[in-house]
Amino acid sequence: MKVIFEHQSNPSGAGLLVKEYVQTYFTSPYHFHDLYELIWIKKSYGKLYAGKNIMNFQDGDIYAFGPGFGHCFYNEKSFIEKNEKAHAIAIFFKEDFLGKGFFDHTMFTGIRDFFLKSTFGIKIETPPPGLHVLFDDITRQRGMEELITFLQLLNQISQTSSFSVKMLNDTQSAIKLTNKDSARLEPVIKYVMENFREDLDSKTAARMVYLNDAAFCRYFKSRTEQTFSQFVNHVRITHATNLLITEEWDVLRICYESGFNNLSYFNRQFREITGQSPKEYRKSFNGKNENLIMDTKED
Repeated sequence: MKVIFEHQSNPSGAGLLVKEYVQTYFTSPYHFHDLYELIWIKKSYGKLYAGKNIMNFQDGDIYAFGPGFGHCFYNEKSFIEKNEKAHAIAIFFKEDFLGKGFFDHTMFTGIRDFFLKSTFGIKIETPPPGLHVLFDDITRQRGMEELITFLQLLNQISQTSSFSVKMLNDTQSAIKLTNKDSARLEPVIKYVMENFREDLDSKTAARMVYLNDAAFCRYFKSRTEQTFSQFVNHVRITHATNLLITEEWDVLRICYESGFNNLSYFNRQFREITGQSPKEYRKSFNGKNENLIMDTKED
């Protein structure tokens, strides 16, 4: 079984670490860190499982995750088949990287608010001008220059309008996992993310974590706050939302391309999860390629 907890530390002992990832596809399993993470997806697209939500991600997205926040980026097969490189820049840091209590001063209220929100997972919907440039700059810097650029990043994000920040979860306690939980859930999540177009069943998932079907279903729901079938449907509907705003296919084709084999059931699940019919959803976006965050509601 994989160890999913990822400890990030700077060899110099500083509480700030910058990593640049250029890969055929993102390979990190479902995991969490002991540090805060600020990440820019420079080039890639697919599905992001963040806390207890599933969403599409794409080029240019910026996310922040607090310590203990489970997450994973899964590339679409269509991206992998293009033979392009997935590219991301991630910054890992301690809350007290400038010393204990440094950000407690009232002048740093915006940064403190950013720290708090990131424990729920956040997406910067409308990044401030120049933020991407700072991400690029910091990969080439060391020492004081690196620190100054990171402070500029924090400053710009802390001044971002609340309307430009999307909370990925509505509760904090439900999204924190133990190392054992993450390790158990990882093969199941990967199984669904990579095979959601196929027939999936909880018995196959249960065998992956060495549980019987009933025990697995209880365990999965207790950790994710949704049943296995609800999770599968959320992945499929998330995929469908992306197709509705990026392809000109009819709803029946999108239904089948998303793993459903019954149009009525697809329509019913789509409305229950999004609050709209597929046609209403497509019309509301007017062709704009935006992400949709799903709340995990009970059937």
